[in-house]
Amino acid sequence: MEPGAAELYDQALLGILQHVGNVQDFLRVLFGFLYRKTDFYRLLRHPTDRMGFPPGAAQALVLQVFQNFDRMARQDDEKRRKELEEKMRRKEAEAEAAAPELEVEVNTTDAAVASGGPAEPQGQLRDLQKVVPGSREAAEPPALDTGAAQTPREPPPLPRRQEQFQRNPDSYNGAVRENYTWSQDYTDLELKVPVPKHVVKGRQVSVALSSSSIRVAVLEERGERILMEGKFTHKVNTESSLWSLEPGKCVLVSLNKAGEYWWSAVLEGEEPIDIDQINKERSMATVGEEEHAVLDRLTFDYHQKLQGKPQSHELKVHEMLKKGWDAEGSPFRGQRFDPAMFNISPGAVQF
Repeated sequence: MEPGAAELYDQALLGILQHVGNVQDFLRVLFGFLYRKTDFYRLLRHPTDRMGFPPGAAQALVLQVFQNFDRMARQDDEKRRKELEEKMRRKEAEAEAAAPELEVEVNTTDAAVASGGPAEPQGQLRDLQKVVPGSREAAEPPALDTGAAQTPREPPPLPRRQEQFQRNPDSYNGAVRENYTWSQDYTDLELKVPVPKHVVKGRQVSVALSSSSIRVAVLEERGERILMEGKFTHKVNTESSLWSLEPGKCVLVSLNKAGEYWWSAVLEGEEPIDIDQINKERSMATVGEEEHAVLDRLTFDYHQKLQGKPQSHELKVHEMLKKGWDAEGSPFRGQRFDPAMFNISPGAVQF
């Protein structure tokens, strides 16, 4: 197939796929066409036969094409994995470069200088020298004893508006939840699950990931402490998904969506975001207008179905039926239009 030729058929194939609704039936359509309209399944049994394939040739042809694209998919996965690993390395390097260092200037006494030996740090200065640079003790001065108990500060309230989420790169096109944040583009999601500061090794973390669920925990002396757990609202590709630990900060989980559509929530039962308020154009700039319209309609139909409302093909038929509902000679003339009287299949309307 010539470069760029595949795009010529995308709209027709996309229309078939959205009509039948799943890959299995999509393949049935393709192989049914070969069965009914070609000699793909006809066998060459005699030297005089001029149509068909030798026994086993058709299967080998299908397998060869599948393996070609399977190899391309594995290469894409490997490229994605390397890009994610490089991204993690850059973040770790930036975090190390930004780590504060405590410099303590030690003043020597005149007597020590005269004797040629270093003076011993005195009092509080000596205590400061025992602190490891970059540690919490080095970063925080000792609290003054006022004789009164300190009242713990309340944690800041979580943001709730999508415009607040959009200003945070960790929740861009996603949200901030109580125990993690998430962001997304059209094909992937990124979750950040905070961990205690003492969690600095990957072996201290347990991540169980399947196509429909996730469980993130830290391993402690008394057992596992679950940080995040639940079922996804949509499927993910586990082969193309990765996780890593940013020591003392968070578990970073990169998920590859099984389908290219916007998620309104990561886990079932969570408060959904308003996907009409996220930046869809940022990740779909290369999508053609016609395909963009199809994808928007599929997204619309999905949310209508979740809410038990008519989908786009039903709404279009409803408009057509309304025109004849009150027409001259109609048995329904004068009655209220009731769409529940009609069972409309997706194939009833050609988009």
